[in-house]
Amino acid sequence: MLFLKSTAAPVAPGVFTVDVAAKPPGKTFMIYIAVDAANPPADFIGAIEGMGFKQVLTKPYTHHDGKKIIDIHFQKGGTDIFEGWKESEKEANLAQMQDVLGKFNVTFTPRVMSLAEAFR
Repeated sequence: MLFLKSTAAPVAPGVFTVDVAAKPPGKTFMIYIAVDAANPPADFIGAIEGMGFKQVLTKPYTHHDGKKIIDIHFQKGGTDIFEGWKESEKEANLAQMQDVLGKFNVTFTPRVMSLAEAFR
C-alpha cells in the first residue's frame, strides 16, 4: 500500500500518487499508483496499460480521512532472465513512462527500493 499524506491534492484527476520503483538491483521498474475508488481515472490507467504494463495487484482501502482509495501495481516483463529488463529496455521504458505520464502532468523520480521495503 502506498503511503498517502493527503487526498486533498491529487497529482492528476483521480490520481493521488505515482511511484516508479524497482527492487534491487534496480533494473526492472514497476508503476505503483493510488487512485480514487469512487471515480478511477480510466484514461490514466489505460495509458499505463497502453505501454505494455499489466495490473498485478489491485487493493482497495480507506484513507484515514474516509476517502476510498485503490492501490494498483503495474508490471511489464522484459527479455532478460526472469522477465527482467535489459539495460536498453530500462532506458526505453523509463523514457516512455516520462513521456506518457507527462501528458497527465505527472512527474516522478525512479527509485530503487531498500531491501527491507522490497522483500517484506
